[in-house]
Amino acid sequence: MSGRNVLRIVVVVAAVGWFGWRYIHSHEKPLAQADTASAPAAAASAPAKPLPPAKPKTWKVGSLTLHDCELGRPGSGITKEAWCTTFKVPENRADPHSRIIGLKLALVRSDAAVADKDMVVLLAGGPGEAATASWQMVAPAFDGVLKHHDVVLLDQRGTGGSNPLSCTSTDNDGDDTRVAGPDLDQLRKEVQSCLAEVSKRADPRYYTTTVAVQDLEDVRKALGAPTFDLVGVSYGTRMAQQYLMHHPDAVRSVVLDSPVPNQTVLGEDFAANLEHALKLDFAQCTANPACKKRFGDPMQTLYQLRDALRANPHTVSFRDPQTWATVTRPLNEYALAGVVRMFAYTAETAALLPLSIDAAAHGDVAPLLGQAKLLSGDLSGDMNNGMSMSVICSEDADLLKPRPEDANTILGNHLIDAIKTECSVWPHGTRPANFHAPLKSDKPILILDGERDPVTPPAYGKTILAGLGHARQLLFKGQGHSELSRGCMPKLLTQFIDKADPKGLDASCLDRLGSTPTFIDFNGATP
Repeated sequence: MSGRNVLRIVVVVAAVGWFGWRYIHSHEKPLAQADTASAPAAAASAPAKPLPPAKPKTWKVGSLTLHDCELGRPGSGITKEAWCTTFKVPENRADPHSRIIGLKLALVRSDAAVADKDMVVLLAGGPGEAATASWQMVAPAFDGVLKHHDVVLLDQRGTGGSNPLSCTSTDNDGDDTRVAGPDLDQLRKEVQSCLAEVSKRADPRYYTTTVAVQDLEDVRKALGAPTFDLVGVSYGTRMAQQYLMHHPDAVRSVVLDSPVPNQTVLGEDFAANLEHALKLDFAQCTANPACKKRFGDPMQTLYQLRDALRANPHTVSFRDPQTWATVTRPLNEYALAGVVRMFAYTAETAALLPLSIDAAAHGDVAPLLGQAKLLSGDLSGDMNNGMSMSVICSEDADLLKPRPEDANTILGNHLIDAIKTECSVWPHGTRPANFHAPLKSDKPILILDGERDPVTPPAYGKTILAGLGHARQLLFKGQGHSELSRGCMPKLLTQFIDKADPKGLDASCLDRLGSTPTFIDFNGATP
């Protein structure tokens, strides 16, 4: 194109632009004129908008005054709105001069202008988790519940904001995958150090389930004595059953998610439960031709890796998947057991096990230990090991015995040995004579069980069901531990709490649930 033609195009574009500008502005009032003409009319006709009412800073419930607050979670910047207060209780209820401790109490307010009179109570797992910290993870499951009900979150004594039995002296750098190995003397020293630290502000004998049940009943009375709909998860199901046994008239309904029967001694069959779950997980792989071709028999590979580490434990280094810093860890049969147990908790991580075990067997430990570090990092911010020891040492430890039939399993009797060692140091509280009695109740109760739960298998739910008159067990196919947020369960939770009718609940939507396909490589499963 010649320079003359370019010049002509520029002139035409400029002319069109100039005429367009003249046309537009010839049909408009000058800005100052338009403002001057319209301002008085607008001022005369438009009423002043009232300011929105200020959000109240307090909420009176029963005899309690709560303040607006935000509930966070360790390692997360996300918070949830709630109403909080500190609820004072005696540490030793039998001593009128006992130390007074503060319990962190939060209420999540219903969306309704006037909520139903019964309140829903979340009882957290562990033992050692705090309800206010757990809320952020499970809150979506309660969206429907909040349409008509207030939700009560009480950090059980010894956890979260309730005089936590925390031990900075035994911080393990977020590595909660460990299962005690042969150095039980070192474990004993760590517990002694923790006890010395905790004893400055607490007496661990009074941080048991039984005393926590009394705390919860005092909270209920202070809230105006509503009836409770209890939602217990894992260890929280022990709390729910104990509360129901001691205060049946205070309970309207109960949800037991991944429950432990009262008569079960925590830890006694963890090795057998893990073995059963791993067999189900690995059977999925061997039933798939592509997976079987890629990994052979994952259970066999796991035991071969265990035997190799038993013969040659060593230290390994890998990159932290979050910070990319080099992390050094001991790798032995005990560490392997802890990591595998952690992977088995959810369907998503269980789907990674054959791939991760195969990589470790070929010398690449990063997939196995890197993922484990992510999982243990999440748990280390939630769990309170001191409170956990107070519960188990008072309620289960003296009944625990190593089981010869479990000796050669992946978990073996290592966990039992660890508990026995810890409880030889940690103080014991009292256990009521009927503490391990089976639950008997005609209250509406819903039991949720994951088919492949490595800790609380469906057989536990069946054991509880035998003593109930108005209950139902829901089985989550292909799933692991903790089911509240799975599939359509949030909808079923809402319906159950609204109607308190377990047998009339249409749970057919759970039929769509299934296991996560086993990963063949890090791109996922086969098409």
